[in-house]
Amino acid sequence: MSFDFQLYIDGQFEPGAATFGSVDPSTGQVWAQMPEARTGEVNRAVAAASRALGEAAWSGLTASARGKLLYKLADLLEKAAPRLAEIETRDTGKIIRETSSQIAYVAEYYRYYAGIADKIEGSHVPVDKPDMQVWLDRQPVGVVAAIVPWNSQLFLSAVKLGPALAAGCTVVLKASEEAPGPLLEFARLVHEAGFPAGVVNVITGFGPECGAVLSGHPDVDKVAFTGGPDTARHIVRNTANNLAKVSLELGGKSPFIVFADTDIQSAVNAQVAAIFAASGQSCVAGSRLLIEASVKDQFLALLVERVSRIRVGAPGEMETEYGPLCTERQRRLIQSVVESSVRQGAKVLAGGKAIERAGYYYAPTILDCTGVANADSITTELFGPVLSVDTFTTEQEAIDKANSTAYGLAAGIFTTNLTRAHRVSKRVQSGIVWINTYRAVSPLVPFGGFGLSGHGREGGFAAALEYTTTKSVWLRTSDEPISDPFVMR
Repeated sequence: MSFDFQLYIDGQFEPGAATFGSVDPSTGQVWAQMPEARTGEVNRAVAAASRALGEAAWSGLTASARGKLLYKLADLLEKAAPRLAEIETRDTGKIIRETSSQIAYVAEYYRYYAGIADKIEGSHVPVDKPDMQVWLDRQPVGVVAAIVPWNSQLFLSAVKLGPALAAGCTVVLKASEEAPGPLLEFARLVHEAGFPAGVVNVITGFGPECGAVLSGHPDVDKVAFTGGPDTARHIVRNTANNLAKVSLELGGKSPFIVFADTDIQSAVNAQVAAIFAASGQSCVAGSRLLIEASVKDQFLALLVERVSRIRVGAPGEMETEYGPLCTERQRRLIQSVVESSVRQGAKVLAGGKAIERAGYYYAPTILDCTGVANADSITTELFGPVLSVDTFTTEQEAIDKANSTAYGLAAGIFTTNLTRAHRVSKRVQSGIVWINTYRAVSPLVPFGGFGLSGHGREGGFAAALEYTTTKSVWLRTSDEPISDPFVMR
């Protein structure tokens, strides 16, 4: 399979200002050259989006017509899922069994927002004035800069592109400079679907000459960002220039709370999914296991045994369960935090080191941090396969430890006690709470966090409204002359 990756600007595919090598994480070798957008390309992409916003080819389309284009894009995406999955696996190291199923399901997000396009309604206001009619009209917010990371990038772009296009916005989508291949290939589907030129532009590049220029561009009206808090701070500073609306979906240190009355084996399997699926490279990774002390030994014995059977292998093979990290930089960070946590008193129950094979593999790691509340592995978002274990004896202690973080994205609660599940889910400070399951998603359900995990929500009907602004229209219905022009009506 051959690949020719290009930028997509104003309905045309083109090379970048330069190229850079993209590395296959399973080998550590460059596998493809990617086009790099710099200031000139960013400016042209934003200009194209701004121009398309006001052209009849887009603004003149009915909402139903926009929805039909999104339906067509969904169908094309579903059909192209195997090819896109191969590219994503090659470029990111994520295993093919996950990329294949995830990309096929992403089509449902576009179908969901296709159906919403002609259901974004205004309203009538029964205003407290005689001889007045007032209605509210929802209009597209404008040009959207959608900035996504490398992991789950087709999903993370769908929850931005879908509602933005349904609302009538135009978009410049910036793929991460780390593994941008899948989104650059996705641009071909946008083109084939028939979106007017400039409505969707897809670029990639590095921070100063691409990301910073895009987020601070004077013609950008909204920035929708997924990534880390440090980059988010740069984006917020950049938007001081254009006063763009900002939504931030950031990281987490999500608690995975296990009460003694739970189905232990089921909870063990869920914990494996929560932290070792995608090699732990997930913003919602359940990286902090909080286990009721009375079942700690039983739970950890089963967990360590299950982890020992995880099939590590080449990510392109369907039987592989666990692949490499995306970058060597990430592997070095994880190793340094694990080593510092051990010096602080954590005990290695599994893993704790790189796997000796080509590529950026790191062993599934379990650290017993009981009594080491401030271990680096507990406080630092690692974006990798490291589980920190702590215990509790009371429900209140579990809640306190779950909330002892600046993040608040996700949480898992495992118990067969229904009233406890209600109590704890209400008090845990997380935007998403899964009870007796983990990593479940749906286009119908909002997604987002509290605190350092960001603000705003993606998914669900309300997300489409975030890409609109409200216009109030007043109509005076009286034929009588205005009596006093110096009095506010």
